Amino acid sequence: MHDFAQILANGLMAGCVYGLVAVSLALVFGVLEIPQFAFGAHAMISAYALAYLTSNEFSYFTALALSVLVGMGLGAIVQHLVFEPLRDKPHATLFIAAFGLLLILQGIALLAFGPNPMVVEPPVAGAVEIMGARVTYQRLIIIAGVLLAVIGLNVFLTKTRLGRAIRAAGQNPFGALVVGISPRKIAMLTMAVGSGLSAVAGGLLAPISQVYPTMGDFLVLKAFIIVVMAGMGSINGALVAGLFVGITESFGSAYFSPHIRDAYSIIFLIAILIFKPSGVFGKAGRVG
Repeated sequence: MHDFAQILANGLMAGCVYGLVAVSLALVFGVLEIPQFAFGAHAMISAYALAYLTSNEFSYFTALALSVLVGMGLGAIVQHLVFEPLRDKPHATLFIAAFGLLLILQGIALLAFGPNPMVVEPPVAGAVEIMGARVTYQRLIIIAGVLLAVIGLNVFLTKTRLGRAIRAAGQNPFGALVVGISPRKIAMLTMAVGSGLSAVAGGLLAPISQVYPTMGDFLVLKAFIIVVMAGMGSINGALVAGLFVGITESFGSAYFSPHIRDAYSIIFLIAILIFKPSGVFGKAGRVG
């Protein structure tokens, strides 16, 4: 029972991080139809910002908040300089631009911080035992932080004027334009929010993982698998699918083989697409 609880706890933590990056991808793709491969690098840049701030006497939570602002600013800049000029280009062009941006941001991080990883100390040391599982306080912070971020996103999208404008632009871009919603402003806001969510993931992950230029690669790869599995544009479905992938990988590694950990999510993705090509939570609307 203790082993089961420990494996489940590990899977929940990993699934939350995967799911939050997937939520950011689902939001941006659902509204802008941009396959933002670079969000893994956005998470990495924000994690570096957090590491730099904490090394200069900022508290972890203050540094986390500031790193999210860095991520949101990076998202707005990227949208203005990279994706806005390519608005009417084919999806393949956007894909190449996003992949190129990923490499550029990794190169910038390598030049700025060097190849040696940076370490972020957790804000609360130690662990607590839950149903026989030893869970560090940072892992609990990760789970709570991800849930709060997704709840906050849902409240923002459904209860605020800007959030409703994003939903309108995602569901009917022409209709949104007719009623006076600026596509450029909504695109910049959407990219900023998506990048901010990725920044939260990077900042939460930093204390249990070293910060290095390619740390976001595995995050964005898992996130894209999760987005397709859940259904393109399904925001809450992306979190659920992320939890499923994290738990599946954790139990698969423990009871079958850790050497094919990354294959478990691919196997389930193929099975899901065979029976439901639109994804588990896929639906007609572009933003779920």
